[in-house]
Amino acid sequence: MNILLLYPKIPDTFWSFKHALKFIRKRAGSPPLGLLTVAALLPDHWNKRLVDFNVSTLGPDDMSWADYAFISGMDLQREPTHRLIEQCHQNNLPVVGGGPLFSCAPDKFPEVDHLVLGEAEITLPGFLSDLQAGTPKNRYETAQHPDLQLSPTPDWSLLNMDRYATMSVQYSRGCPYHCEFCNVTTLFGHAPRTKPSAQMIAELNALYSQGWRDQIFFVDDNFIGHRKHLKNDLLPALIHWRETHPEISFLTETSINLADDPELMTMLSQAGFQSVFIGIETPEEACLHEASKSQNQNRDMVADVKRIHQNGIQVQGGFIVGFDNDPPSIFERQIQFIQQSGIVVAMVGLLQAPSGTKLYERLQEAGRLLGFMSGDNVDGSTNILPKMGLDTLKTGYRHILENIYSPKQYYQRLKTFLKDYKPGKVNTSVSREEIFALFRSIFQLGIVGKERLYYWKLFFWTLFRKPKLFPLAITLSIYGYHFRKVCELHVF
Repeated sequence: MNILLLYPKIPDTFWSFKHALKFIRKRAGSPPLGLLTVAALLPDHWNKRLVDFNVSTLGPDDMSWADYAFISGMDLQREPTHRLIEQCHQNNLPVVGGGPLFSCAPDKFPEVDHLVLGEAEITLPGFLSDLQAGTPKNRYETAQHPDLQLSPTPDWSLLNMDRYATMSVQYSRGCPYHCEFCNVTTLFGHAPRTKPSAQMIAELNALYSQGWRDQIFFVDDNFIGHRKHLKNDLLPALIHWRETHPEISFLTETSINLADDPELMTMLSQAGFQSVFIGIETPEEACLHEASKSQNQNRDMVADVKRIHQNGIQVQGGFIVGFDNDPPSIFERQIQFIQQSGIVVAMVGLLQAPSGTKLYERLQEAGRLLGFMSGDNVDGSTNILPKMGLDTLKTGYRHILENIYSPKQYYQRLKTFLKDYKPGKVNTSVSREEIFALFRSIFQLGIVGKERLYYWKLFFWTLFRKPKLFPLAITLSIYGYHFRKVCELHVF
């Protein structure tokens, strides 16, 4: 059997880092981990080809070679996915659809030949058994969640790793919280399930043996969801592993209560975690209550962020406007919070309602839905009729982005972060890509860019005051260039 694994192109968005990746001569941030895992679940004797449209294109014989096309994607990739399905059918190639896009709204894809929904470790074996018997059904689904020890090491051999900035692994699925707007628990449940450390180390060794020597993203939606297992099993193993692999660093996603656990922050830093994404959402307590964001309530989140920075971990933050309880002052309050906290990578989006969430159900019942969300966090769109009025919301949203990504505000915030940030051991080795990025940043940001005055001020301030953080300062300067380009494209 010949299987063509297809990952549709991701539009130019906040997290695509398209404009920043050019500085290091990469084509995409990270590979499609789900499809690589599915590839490892397929029979060993089957032939497999991966086409990630973010880094490559179809070869002249790919469609005619394949017996089936396996397609996965997210909400953000809905339109290119529909086009890809049509292209497959024009070439008489049956399509198997799986992943979040299909699992959350399977009825929106009647043209797909076979839907393998939910977590593939459970649903894929049934499809494969029926396929080999010649009796495949249209839909395979279950409400069960698998033990992650059933999940194989992803098939890294299908990748051209040189085209990616980071690699991805997954330690856990599920989240203990009940945020109204989040579909993570719809997909993976509330009880966090984890892989044992031996399994994770085997995955990391497999990546290393393929030649990977750079950053690795733990894609868990809440890496600290099962804190006991993390502190007693995985983190000690990672700390030990990095003694012989010091060039590898990690990033992941956590909840804000990481700031409450000094021991955990220390262990994360020792294990090589350099940054975490945290859903801050809003400084407005009434909105946190509205969204059932209990873990963020009744705390000083600016102080929390600074505490994490002071423990050697950079916070990347997610923010939302458009809650029912947002006051008129929310736009200025968001700007103030972001600037004071020193969160350089601040993703601000309009509230959207993913299908399958409690928010989607509530607003559908109230007649306040405008169809499906785009999946793009910063394109200025929403599938919700906001209480404050759409024009007011979009005007305020534009005001936030014009402020936080203006060169003056952005570089001011970057400097605030660098003053607070106290990393542990810093890897001082510099790659060829980083050298290339430095010289390109000098030209793009320091000579022709609108930000050149602020770039040079930061350049020399960091060089003389925080020399060990100089590479990070340049990286974050480049990120700012990307964010401004994305905002110019979608919002301004």
